[in-house]
Amino acid sequence: MIYKFVIGFALSFLLATNISSNLPELGLNLFSSLNTVFPAGLQGALLLLLRVSVGILFLLHGYPKITHLQQWADSLKMPIFLCFLSAASMLGGGVCLILGFLTLLASLPILVSMVFAMVLEIAQGLPFVARDPYLIPEEQYQGPLGKGEPPSWEKAFMYCVMLIAIAVLGPGAYSLDALIFGR
Repeated sequence: MIYKFVIGFALSFLLATNISSNLPELGLNLFSSLNTVFPAGLQGALLLLLRVSVGILFLLHGYPKITHLQQWADSLKMPIFLCFLSAASMLGGGVCLILGFLTLLASLPILVSMVFAMVLEIAQGLPFVARDPYLIPEEQYQGPLGKGEPPSWEKAFMYCVMLIAIAVLGPGAYSLDALIFGR
């Protein structure tokens, strides 16, 4: 149900902003202008740290989802194929981010999954930043293993920011992309 809303919103946005008529040209220009520079040194090392860290986190998030796909789909009340696509993008994209291979293409499907997660969390009425778990009375929030993080859409937002940074800044010099596509 919510995915129909997201698709409708995206189409309405494209039509309202008149971006849709320029999408092929915009896509080619965007793709050709990104990831053509592979900084080395400190910038390259920081991009490596960001890319590998985010890749590992998505492997850790994607693996339990793909191994418990039906349970995850049922809990979200989503079609299993959408959950499969999301989990597969986390796993495959996580590996590609770690290696710095096809970094832009690896970032985008995960970004779509995280934007969708944000939309689901916003639709549930969750706050952007939840109250600090140490300030919540014990009886008001208990995670699956006791006290845990209260639900919010802050984490999905931060993943979106990190993935956008990786997509725009590229993988850096310490990547397979630099080895293959570097000049």
